[in-house]
Amino acid sequence: MKFRLRQMEVFRAVMLTGSINGASKLLFTSQPAISRIVAHTEQTLGLKLFNRVKGKLVPTPEGEALFQEVEDFYQHALRVDEFSRNLAAGPSGVLRVSASPCLSKGLVSRAITQFQQRYPKIRMHFHSTLLADMAQEVLSNKVDLAVSVLPLEHSNLVAFPFDEGRMVCVVPKGHELCRKKSVSIEDLSRYPIIAHDPGIAFGQLVATAFKKANVSIKTRVDIHQTDVACSLVRAGAGIAMVDEFTVDGLAWEDLRVLPLREEIKLTPSIVRSRFDNGHTHADKFIEVLIQQAQQDGERRVRQARTRQAGT
Repeated sequence: MKFRLRQMEVFRAVMLTGSINGASKLLFTSQPAISRIVAHTEQTLGLKLFNRVKGKLVPTPEGEALFQEVEDFYQHALRVDEFSRNLAAGPSGVLRVSASPCLSKGLVSRAITQFQQRYPKIRMHFHSTLLADMAQEVLSNKVDLAVSVLPLEHSNLVAFPFDEGRMVCVVPKGHELCRKKSVSIEDLSRYPIIAHDPGIAFGQLVATAFKKANVSIKTRVDIHQTDVACSLVRAGAGIAMVDEFTVDGLAWEDLRVLPLREEIKLTPSIVRSRFDNGHTHADKFIEVLIQQAQQDGERRVRQARTRQAGT
């Protein structure tokens, strides 16, 4: 192999720092040693990687192109190193999870907290993702499992519902709709509302509900994430139709959440690859997630009863 790992490491350090001196500090190696390795690398590869301009190393086009490949390789090497350290640590390991944004701030965050308390040695990588990107993340093994607010249909995915929710209306406190215990879609049609973009699944769900009620929807702002809709309501931009998981996760006191008379169901689902080999800690997390969903559901029922008793 002409381009050895040490040469890649030194080349990357010079690219990142822009100088022999910077690379030597980054790698805790003497400047003469860095210079020798750079010169030897250019000689063995038959490529000029840097131009010397006023004491600085400026990468050539070939150097720039090579750096992209080296950086990809280096990041993969870091993942291999992390994997080996996790193996050495025993049953700790890593679990990678993604979730719909509306589930991330409440349900999934609480489940992760419970999971970490129960399995403190398991490290988690977590991020929120849109439904449109979720299938690719699972099938490419970027995540071990995903938690979607709506079921995903794909021949190579297994998605099973574990919870149930509803769409609700969010209005600022003091809004005239606050006089009602619940609102209908016909009620909402009298106001410009903040709604999900019609091109995404949530938007299609809302549009279908309005069509079924034989009323037109007048949108003021189209959004992609429901917490943004709540922020806009707080700022006075209008009223919004959102999922109850979002408002449960945010708990803003200056908003009033009104049940919809028409039932628009949401079925959060756990999404895994059909080719899942079961070698991750996904099953442990699923157990905790289902328990947390049950606790959240019981709490929402108690809160609804308290609100009804108060009115």
